[in-house]
Amino acid sequence: MNATHPVATPLLSVTPASIDQVDWADKHYLVVDDFVGVRQLLRESLRSLGAKNIDQASSGGEAMGLLARVRYDVVLCDYNLGDGKNGQQVLEEARVRNLVNPSTVWLMVSAEKSVESVMGAAEHQPDAYLIKPITEGVLLSRLNRVWHRKQVFRLIDQACAEKDYLRAARLCDDQIAVDKVHELDLLRMKARLMERSGQPTRAREVYEHVLEQREYQWARAGLAKIRLANGEFEQARQAFQSVIAENRYYIDAYDQLALSYQNMGKLEEACAILERAAKLSPNSVTRQRNLGHLALKLGNMQMAEKAFRKCIAIGEYSIMKTPDAYLGLARVCGQKNDPKEALQLLLLAQREFVHEHADIQLRAKITEGLVYHESGDYRRARKAGDDLDAMLKASPARPDIPTCLELATLLFAVGVKEAPVELLRYVIRNNHDNPLLLDEVQKIFDKARMGEEGLAMIRASKKEAADLMNQGVLLWKTGKLGEAVAWMRDARKAVPNNQRILFNAAQVMVSCLQQQGYDAALAAEAYEILHHVDHLLPGQQRFAQLMEQLAQLQPAVEKGGVAAVS
Repeated sequence: MNATHPVATPLLSVTPASIDQVDWADKHYLVVDDFVGVRQLLRESLRSLGAKNIDQASSGGEAMGLLARVRYDVVLCDYNLGDGKNGQQVLEEARVRNLVNPSTVWLMVSAEKSVESVMGAAEHQPDAYLIKPITEGVLLSRLNRVWHRKQVFRLIDQACAEKDYLRAARLCDDQIAVDKVHELDLLRMKARLMERSGQPTRAREVYEHVLEQREYQWARAGLAKIRLANGEFEQARQAFQSVIAENRYYIDAYDQLALSYQNMGKLEEACAILERAAKLSPNSVTRQRNLGHLALKLGNMQMAEKAFRKCIAIGEYSIMKTPDAYLGLARVCGQKNDPKEALQLLLLAQREFVHEHADIQLRAKITEGLVYHESGDYRRARKAGDDLDAMLKASPARPDIPTCLELATLLFAVGVKEAPVELLRYVIRNNHDNPLLLDEVQKIFDKARMGEEGLAMIRASKKEAADLMNQGVLLWKTGKLGEAVAWMRDARKAVPNNQRILFNAAQVMVSCLQQQGYDAALAAEAYEILHHVDHLLPGQQRFAQLMEQLAQLQPAVEKGGVAAVS
């Protein structure tokens, strides 16, 4: 998709005094509510503030159409919008599709006071949550408060949108120097930016500084996330449990606690925590999906079925909707010896996601084979395996790593040998320095009674990937930059998803730009590589560093914003 090059924005500070006066007349507004009377009341309230440009939508779908065409300054969106998308899903999709500016004020409006509704909306972080009926005084007060804060963070948000996290962190420091009112929020943002930049030590320093002043749960949760990322799973577990003990509605802490348990191999405990979180805030598509997969892995078919069905129901109009819940529920039906519903779900998934997910046919066929195999219909399972073997031979592209592993497992189980070996070789070469994943690959070989062959392949494939990378680095370090760039291009073709090779390829190109002068095409290629590796595994330190170096190399004439491929 298209993105813009990071733009070198000067470190401008927004002081509270400079934003006291808000001209509401020149802003663009969107009011979303399924009742015409409520829309008219909100419109009149905005007009009393001086607003002139006010659009209205009566449904989530209509709102998405307007958001795709107009950049609004303020959105007032009801939570319950009748049939179709609700307000939470409109906000979620607008954020994912970048249909709102960093400075856009989003106010979620609802007559709902239930914990479930408020928690669901809060998870997607609207700028404020207003309970009906809304007076003009309340609306103006909340608009003023949120608008002022948005202006304080405007430049920082823009840097984040451009994925220039180090520049965003510097902007936080600059703003703290002139704005003590928002210092705590700025420190919180700075810590998150350090994490996203792959600099946990600096993030830890910010969290510890905040905790010296006062015991904030978000700072404690931040430190726990760093421990989790560092592999300190038991310490992270204790910290997240402590946060939940202090605030039982801190939903993200439940998700992170479950992840801590998963990394410790305690799947039952992880499942129990996700179940608790899903009861508190049941409208998260991602959480219900994760709960379903954990329950399926544990053999708790009743819980898996409940979670997957809930995921499908709440995900119907959500941008977070994926085939996973349909495929997972099909697996549950297979375990319950109901292949008829399983196959219906697979057909439904293929119809629903034929345009959004290129590999849906492959994944549905894998699930079909697993359903047949687990229900004891080995003849049909073998037929599915043969179909998959033919599909792999017909296409040179490879699916994502989890799909590769699942496919290899099925193919081995039904007696196919050559195709799963090649799949696992692909996985190893693209992840040659990931010991946990390589252990998982070895277990698949062991289960197929090919342990020795698996060990030999892992050794050989690891060496092949390492040699590819090392030769390119050697050319770079000996000053043969042109040859190094060409070599790393070939290496990327051989192992297109190997993160270390991708980073080294980008590093070689940055060095070439530094030493031989700026070249727009080479810079665009470097940006493309970095965005690809950030998609594979976000939040790595080298990503932030190389993005920063590329931004500094960009000529002034291009800093107004040049399109790059991401």
